[in-house]
Amino acid sequence: MPHRQISRGLRANARTLRSNMTDAEKKLWHVLRAHRLEGIPFRRQMPIEGYIVDFAAPSYRLIVDLDGSQHAETPDVKRDQERDLVLSSQGWTVLRFWNSDVLTNLDGVCRKILETCGKEHC
Repeated sequence: MPHRQISRGLRANARTLRSNMTDAEKKLWHVLRAHRLEGIPFRRQMPIEGYIVDFAAPSYRLIVDLDGSQHAETPDVKRDQERDLVLSSQGWTVLRFWNSDVLTNLDGVCRKILETCGKEHC
């Protein structure tokens, strides 16, 4: 999405989120940044379709979102489902992982990302 189509507020929110990443986001970003995961280019806190996604690989149309425990609550589950439907309707594949998955099973998370991108191993 070109910058001119992204509101200033959304861009500012993305910038704020980039500077206030959770421990799980920091850990995964360390693996994803600078094409470290099998050369796949990822961006963090990227605005897409009016939402800010945690990580995106635009060339693979892949979104990786990390969820904390608040996402297990009913209103957040419904909101996440609606968001995923909008993003999927625009051709994006959305992978969701719990923060605890990243913190305790980073290799498994990487394998799932690579599998989704059509790559074999982490």
